[in-house]
Amino acid sequence: MNKKIAIGVVSIILVVGVVIGLIIGGVGHKSSSDNEKELSKSSKAVAAICNQTDYKQACVHSLAKVASNQSATPKDFMQAAIQATIEQVKSAMDKSANIGKNADNSTQKMVMEDCEDLLQFAVDELQASFSMVGDSEMHTMKEREAELINWLSAVISYQQTCLDGVTSPKLKDEMSNGVLNATMLTSNALAIVSAVSEILIAFNISTNSSAGSRRLLYTSEDYKYPSWLSRADRRLLQASPTNLKPNAVVAQDGSGKYKTITAALAAYPKDLKGRYIIYVKAGVYDEYITVDKKQINVFMYGDGPRKTIVTGRKNNVDGVSTYLSATFAAVGLGFIGKSMGFQNTAGPQKHQAVALRVQSDMAAFYNCRMDGYQDTLYTQAHRQFYRNCVISGTVDFIFGDAAALIQNSLIITRKPMDGQKNTITAQGRTDKRENTAIVIQNCRLVPEQLLFPLRFQIQSYLGRPWKQFARTIIMESEIGDFIQPAGWLEWQGTFALETLYYAEYANRGPGAATDKRVKWKGYKVITDRNEALQYTAGPLIQGNQWLSQTGARYFLGFKH
Repeated sequence: MNKKIAIGVVSIILVVGVVIGLIIGGVGHKSSSDNEKELSKSSKAVAAICNQTDYKQACVHSLAKVASNQSATPKDFMQAAIQATIEQVKSAMDKSANIGKNADNSTQKMVMEDCEDLLQFAVDELQASFSMVGDSEMHTMKEREAELINWLSAVISYQQTCLDGVTSPKLKDEMSNGVLNATMLTSNALAIVSAVSEILIAFNISTNSSAGSRRLLYTSEDYKYPSWLSRADRRLLQASPTNLKPNAVVAQDGSGKYKTITAALAAYPKDLKGRYIIYVKAGVYDEYITVDKKQINVFMYGDGPRKTIVTGRKNNVDGVSTYLSATFAAVGLGFIGKSMGFQNTAGPQKHQAVALRVQSDMAAFYNCRMDGYQDTLYTQAHRQFYRNCVISGTVDFIFGDAAALIQNSLIITRKPMDGQKNTITAQGRTDKRENTAIVIQNCRLVPEQLLFPLRFQIQSYLGRPWKQFARTIIMESEIGDFIQPAGWLEWQGTFALETLYYAEYANRGPGAATDKRVKWKGYKVITDRNEALQYTAGPLIQGNQWLSQTGARYFLGFKH
């Protein structure tokens, strides 16, 4: 499938090309023995930091300036690693703009523009990571690990989204030399952040907080409400969403202040404190919506997922990138959607056509529908939660590289094009340290009525590995008999079969039998409850810190 090659090889490859020049003569192309020699010649501090990374040569060079400072702390080294990545992404943005100017068709120009946007998101996440490290006391650094991993995982997702889009052989050749080094720097930053405890030990720094120190990132109050919410916001969100007074009412019949969702979002106040609440009355809204990165804490609700519907039909076949094909895109932090429907009606013959793309961190959807065919729900980045939703599609219809938990929902496989095989998931983790996964918990997996008579003729699978470290877990769910006994499908040959992590735990139903499942090294049936626990809402998306203020039910651990 060409899908995910439809969004932007461009800049990342650029990111990389730039990195190559700055990383002193092709650092990333040396052998492992050269890596070890370089590491042994570096200072003890640099060795302690870079020993945690996969690309030690690049690490040593990116920390060279800090290494000359005898009083440098682990914070200084972490910030240096992040800053090196920022510089390369910024350079890549400049290069992608130049390549876009010389692109020979509108599609590739669009891909370049996608890359510029995506790399700007990457810079934002990196700068937030840099600031968080700088604001932390050394002994509390471990408390920030989950947040930093979340941001850096998103940076990788943005880069990969860009990388996936270029289809022109000419542009691919032009950009290919840059990919490796860009990936290396981001991977190294993620590795360093992921090994905070080991690094602090190497520097003889205790991770135990003293009574007189700055408070930890998460206090008992923060477990109820995330630290970025003001006290006023917290009081507001304690109320049930049904009792909240909307800031904006949208109605096609003129009974609201706005007739379009676009107009209601355009009225988002610059000095907003608390939630911006939009009530969208029943109707079919044929418009393309983006809740942008400045529009944080938007709560949007409708009259029901079959009554309030946002619809569109953009798709790859008609020349739109997968990234831009979304009918509705949630980008701003803390988006909540409730009782709404999101559609892409392009049909299976139009291939990649997204109904809902979610990039928002700490995003939640309750009682919503996402209906499409190929690529219905794009869980692009960050921490996401779905509860009591309906998600339908054909090929890879839940895909992306977010930490996404789908709970108590109905997942419907639809009739695909002739000759196609259905795959419910296609997870996109490219680095083994990313916190990302698609987790389906306590859901029902069923065929649509039109597919039901053909369910044994059309092959349907739980998923296939889009990227090398794809991670998907199906647990406590009811699986229908339409799922093939093997359960999972290859992407291409043996790609990712040893490095992926696919798991099933405590499922039920005629399609849940695991005795005939694939025998891949990366697949397993979980029997240890504690192992499965790490993929529940608490550990996976730090749900104990923010889900309670989204106004709906959830469970952090297992159903039982």
